[in-house]
Amino acid sequence: MTTVVTGAAGHVGANLVRMLLDRGEPVRAVVRRSTAALDGLPVERVTADVCDPASLLRAFEGARRVLHLASLISITGDRDGRVFATNVAGARNVARAARAAGVERMVHVSSIHAFRQDPLHEPIDEARARVEGPGHPAYDRSKAAGEAEVQAEIAAGLDAVIVNPTAIIGPHDYGPSRMGRFIQQVATRKLPALVPGGFDWVDVRDVCEGILAAAERGRTGENYLLSGQWRPVEQVARLVTELAGVPLPPTVPLWAAHVGAPFIELWGRARGSEPLYTRESLAALAANRTIRNDKARRELGYAPRPPEDAFEAAYRWFVDTGKIPGRQRALPAG
Repeated sequence: MTTVVTGAAGHVGANLVRMLLDRGEPVRAVVRRSTAALDGLPVERVTADVCDPASLLRAFEGARRVLHLASLISITGDRDGRVFATNVAGARNVARAARAAGVERMVHVSSIHAFRQDPLHEPIDEARARVEGPGHPAYDRSKAAGEAEVQAEIAAGLDAVIVNPTAIIGPHDYGPSRMGRFIQQVATRKLPALVPGGFDWVDVRDVCEGILAAAERGRTGENYLLSGQWRPVEQVARLVTELAGVPLPPTVPLWAAHVGAPFIELWGRARGSEPLYTRESLAALAANRTIRNDKARRELGYAPRPPEDAFEAAYRWFVDTGKIPGRQRALPAG
């Protein structure tokens, strides 16, 4: 029977759909607008919106599984309400439609940002409290609230599992994603400077393997952290510059970035474009460095590769598809 993928044209969706097809599974891709990530693939495409419950009921009819990826990421708050509409009401609509359609299992893709980052000296695992209250970024609160909506449907009888990836990087990044844009900007010398800090990075292909393992072996109502390893932004940029043969951007002090953030945010708002960085993105760079994926390893067989593999795969995919000009260079030995 069919597996439905919401957000199928996004970064994770583009990889997950290909992985399902490689396994010989029929896929129904739920999309809204751009479908470049799915061009040429033998999938059933359905236009639906997570904010439109009726369209979801039609999209899920006769499906065996629903893998819910559709989400709206934001580093600029939620000024127009779309973040909460997509990530909270949307999650509720998807879970309710999945239960009404009688699907065997749903996997809800949440985020590491649903968890409180403090205390920073203690590793984050699935038992960590979720964020709540105005002291946290809107995106973080929306992902935590979206999880609560899914859990409410689980309590009502839905068979669902929740996974929480960290910073995702890798190939088939048609958007491109925010992390993909970072690689493009570094490789094309369009990033003026780096900021201290880093992320726990995970390969998109490992995230997809984790989603499918959760669909097959995850325990109903449980969360599974799909993390990789922490790396500083400068180390990632250095790897990309070595591949591209370009200079490494300078690093500005963190205090200077914090001073400049409000002005960069205002400039981005005036131009109608996403700022280079914001106070929210600076906070994410200073988040908890230790994300435990022991539970996913133990119960799902999750085994993420080193993040360097993901950085290189992303760069080479951008070059192969003409999204980064120039030839590919080999990394230096050692």
